[in-house]
Amino acid sequence: MTGIGRERYPDLFRLDGRRAMVVGAGGGLGREAALALAAQGAEVVCADIDPATAAESAGLAGASWIQLDALDPEAVRQAAQGNAEVEILVFTVGANVRKRLLDYTEAEFRRVVDLNLRSAFHLIQAFGAVMSGRGRGSIVGFTSIRWVTVEPGQGVYAATKAGLVQLLRTAAAELGPSGVRVNAIAPGVVRTPLTAQIQAVPEWDRAYADKTALRRWAGPSELAGAVVYLAGDASTYVTGSVLTVDGGWTAIDGRYEPPR
Repeated sequence: MTGIGRERYPDLFRLDGRRAMVVGAGGGLGREAALALAAQGAEVVCADIDPATAAESAGLAGASWIQLDALDPEAVRQAAQGNAEVEILVFTVGANVRKRLLDYTEAEFRRVVDLNLRSAFHLIQAFGAVMSGRGRGSIVGFTSIRWVTVEPGQGVYAATKAGLVQLLRTAAAELGPSGVRVNAIAPGVVRTPLTAQIQAVPEWDRAYADKTALRRWAGPSELAGAVVYLAGDASTYVTGSVLTVDGGWTAIDGRYEPPR
């Protein structure tokens, strides 16, 4: 596609007639992504390793659902081939173990790397092949601001999120000639189960909020607009990009309030 006609501006964010799969749709950011895509007219498939939460999200979105283990390459391949008409893939699969590097176990390291990076490889490879064959598609993966900024206890997580960005960028370069766009969304601090450990400590919770320009956490629904934008025609010339949705976190280097 080369541009869009001005007559289509009123429907720039509509996704009618398009099929989308959201992997990790059982809750948090994935559930909100599924709800937002469905609200814009997409036919959504909610995929999650937990069938109960996938079905719950599907019920809320008026969508269908499948059970999918993103760490099983054959299952992912079958899901892609069985849903060959999918032209939007969004995945939010991920995990974090908050420990300093010297305290990490081998099992913890493998778990974070597998869920944050290996699962993405399987999804990009399988769905990218199907989309390339059809000559169109949009893949959106969730990274994190930790791909560019770190703190003690976030080393392995940050490394995987940086790796994910480069994996998505490479996919954008390789799949672009086939009409497939690939982008990343980098959230800041969002109130999801993944950040429950921080939210449980009031001082920690407040410190994270104050690090942002808006001085608050995001709700999962505040990432939905970014998903819709990257999924459809509003972003036809956007690929290989990282859309940061962090309340200004990465724009600020410390905070100082001058005396009045």
